[in-house]
Amino acid sequence: MTRIAGAGALSRSGSDGTTKARRRRMTVVAYLFALPFILSFAVFMVFPLVSSFLMSFTDFRNSDIESPLAVEFVAVDQYLRLFQNQQFVRSLLNTVYFVAVGIPLTMVVALALAVALNNGITRFRTAFRVGFYAPVITSIVAVAVVWRFILQPDGLLNTALDAVGIQGPDWLNDPLWSMPAMILMAVWRNMGTLMIIFLAGLQNVPASVLEAAAVDGATAWQRFVRVTLPMLRPTLLLGAVLLSVGYLQFFEEPFVMTKGGPLDSTLSISYFTYNQFGFGNYGTASAASYVLFIAIALLSIVQFRAFRPKEAP
Repeated sequence: MTRIAGAGALSRSGSDGTTKARRRRMTVVAYLFALPFILSFAVFMVFPLVSSFLMSFTDFRNSDIESPLAVEFVAVDQYLRLFQNQQFVRSLLNTVYFVAVGIPLTMVVALALAVALNNGITRFRTAFRVGFYAPVITSIVAVAVVWRFILQPDGLLNTALDAVGIQGPDWLNDPLWSMPAMILMAVWRNMGTLMIIFLAGLQNVPASVLEAAAVDGATAWQRFVRVTLPMLRPTLLLGAVLLSVGYLQFFEEPFVMTKGGPLDSTLSISYFTYNQFGFGNYGTASAASYVLFIAIALLSIVQFRAFRPKEAP
């Protein structure tokens, strides 16, 4: 009996050793398959991120490329100088304006369209979805060209305003109206994505809950505010975060249509960063990009707290 037990123990230990060896081989094979992605990720993502972060604490310029070791380390002075740059401060305020007005407006319009498609419009629903979503997949250059014609002093928008007795401004050449024009275009272009997301969320609201609220005497508005909106919190959070990431980085609209003008009224942080790279001020551009990264992170945290589901009492 002792010999049999010993043989069984040896057999189990041998089996465990074989299993561990097989797992090690499988692990090595898995890493070999993942190695191309790991290398490309390290070269094209990790290295640039680390390099730009370190560069943001230096005065690295185009003239320092031939002798990078001679670059002066200025620490947080780069960020302090950045906030003393009037053009950067203007781009920061423009971006805040664009986000503070554009995000709520886009979400309200998209939610209204989603509610209309979910409740009021039954026929041709697919056609409406495609129509509202089409601007999202359209080239920004094509969209910008069309909107430049729309926003001209004698364009379609001012013609429509003249029909009701309102004299429209020179949208793209007036510092007072250039940013509202950018916001109007951004809302039109991005509401389709949120409309599809909100429509999916609305279709997941249980009809039995809405019917129970109606039986209890709740009006349509009360059902929407007290039942539908609380159940849409995760969907609203998704939409808000997606918009925040995109709107804080808005670049294509002013780049194609106004070049940041007039009088820097449509200059964004992303456009400022792009210009600084073009001027060869790599340290300043890197610092500006990390300010934008921090802004995106902080706004996302605020939105997660604002839209998190309320705990039951």
